Amino acid sequence: MARVKQCSPAFFERLVVQLLVAMGYGGSVADAGKAVGRSGDDGIDGIIKQDRLGLDNIYFQAKRWERTVPSEVVRTFHGSLALQRASRGVIITTSDFSSSAIETAKALGNIVLIDGNTLAGFMIEYNVGVTVAARYEVKRVDREFFAEG
Repeated sequence: MARVKQCSPAFFERLVVQLLVAMGYGGSVADAGKAVGRSGDDGIDGIIKQDRLGLDNIYFQAKRWERTVPSEVVRTFHGSLALQRASRGVIITTSDFSSSAIETAKALGNIVLIDGNTLAGFMIEYNVGVTVAARYEVKRVDREFFAEG
């Protein structure tokens, strides 16, 4: 997370798109999603297809923050989703969420929260921003191969 926090907000938004694509949303980065965050974005930093057919979109907000994300951010994002007539969204942060933000998201039911620790785990699991340094194979004798009969 320390390295991610050093990147620009625009880079972080692109990282989120790459991660969501790696997790199976959309298709390829080229056609599955895009980072749209900029001044006047109405609180939507990016859009990604929920599936390869593009039947539904998932809107996200990317918070490259040090401080805890409060419930106001969740409520504001919920309003942004309503403006887009969007049914679901994701808020991804490099920090964590307040307990009231978590409760607000649960109560609203259509916003998923991903904190910095979970984000780091997903990046490792889906090989986004990391490379495999070494692989090891452990061999054993295949007893069935040597079975006569």
